[in-house]
Amino acid sequence: MSHADDHEGTRRDFLYYATAGTGAVATGAAVWPLVNQMNPSADVRALSSIRVDVSGVEVGTQLTVKWLGKPVFIRRRTEEEIAAGRDVEMSQLIDTSAQNPNKGDVAATDENRTMDEAGEWLVQMGVCTHLGCVPLGDGAGEFGGWFCPCHGSHYDTAGRIRKGPAPENLHIPPAVFEDETTLVLG
Repeated sequence: MSHADDHEGTRRDFLYYATAGTGAVATGAAVWPLVNQMNPSADVRALSSIRVDVSGVEVGTQLTVKWLGKPVFIRRRTEEEIAAGRDVEMSQLIDTSAQNPNKGDVAATDENRTMDEAGEWLVQMGVCTHLGCVPLGDGAGEFGGWFCPCHGSHYDTAGRIRKGPAPENLHIPPAVFEDETTLVLG
């Protein structure tokens, strides 16, 4: 083996490493746009958090807003609705999870589903958990809450499924009161 063969192997090794490095960079440059296109678009990111003025919502009424393309029910409940929601035993519920990301994995008590200690503000997604229909509100159904006429799901005054094919309670979106009259969704 001569000294010239030793240099030839070194050049060959360099060419292999240079080619592999260039190939890796080219592959990364080709794949990056494909991965990046899966990120949410600017209009979706802009709507991921909205502020809602709830100063005009009177006790016993409901405001429906659109967030991330879905309806959100913002209800200011009456004393009777709060009492009806708090009188329900956990054993009567189909879904015992609060479905509330604001409070974690907790039981579906009325207190765990509302925005405030008094239970006056109930904010929930207006999408039936059976097949995605929009339930009717304002005391509809057998339990004084919401009723999905498409397949007959009945929700109580705390948005919990009580009768029908829906498997889960109405989901609660991530939300917080910024001040007394402004609710931030998202």
